[in-house]
Amino acid sequence: MNVAIVKYNAGNIYSVVNALRRMGIEPVLTDDAEQLKKADKVLFPGQGHAGEAMEYLKARRLDEVIRDLKQPVFGICVGQQLLCKHSEEGDADCIGIFDAEVKRFQPERHEDKVPCMGWNKLYDLKSPLYDGFDAMNGTEPYVYFVHSYYVPYCADTIATADYILPYSASMHKDNFYACQFHPEKSGKVGEQILRNFLKL
Repeated sequence: MNVAIVKYNAGNIYSVVNALRRMGIEPVLTDDAEQLKKADKVLFPGQGHAGEAMEYLKARRLDEVIRDLKQPVFGICVGQQLLCKHSEEGDADCIGIFDAEVKRFQPERHEDKVPCMGWNKLYDLKSPLYDGFDAMNGTEPYVYFVHSYYVPYCADTIATADYILPYSASMHKDNFYACQFHPEKSGKVGEQILRNFLKL
C-alpha cells in the first residue's frame, strides 16, 4: 500500500511516520503534488499554529492539492482544524472541506486548563474508522489529546469528546476523515484507528 504523509511546517509528523512503521508500513513524507495524488491513502497530521501552517500550505498551493484529493485522507490534530473553513488561531481561512469554524477553548472554571492535555473518552461513534469499539460492550476508546482549539459539534462529527463542552473529536465528509486527538500517541486504541483508516 502506498501511504503518503503531507510534509509541511508542522510538528509531530515524525511520530506518525514511526507509528506507521511499527505497523509494517513505510510511508512517503512529501510535499510533492504528484506523489500525494497517486498515493492510496494520505495522512495530514501536525501540531502547531493554524495561521502559520496555512500560509505555508497556500504558498506551495498544497491547500488546493489536498482539497482535490480523491482517495481517503486522514487529518490529525491541527490537520483536522486545517480541513475546516476557518480558525480563530491566526484568524486563518483554511482548506474548507468541513463547514465548521475552529474556536479557542474558553475556561469556565478554575480547573479548566488550556491547552487540554491528556486522555479522554470518545463517544457517539459513527464511522468505520471506529470499527471494534462499542459503548454497549464497554469498549469506548480512550485517546490522547493536546490542543487549545476545537471544532464545535456539527453535521460532520463522527466522534465526540467532552472538555469544557462537547466538541468534535473526529469528523468525516466524503473521502476526508479527521481526528483532534493523536492516534499515534494513543497506544493500541490509536493503532486500531489507524488500521481502520488504512482499510477504508
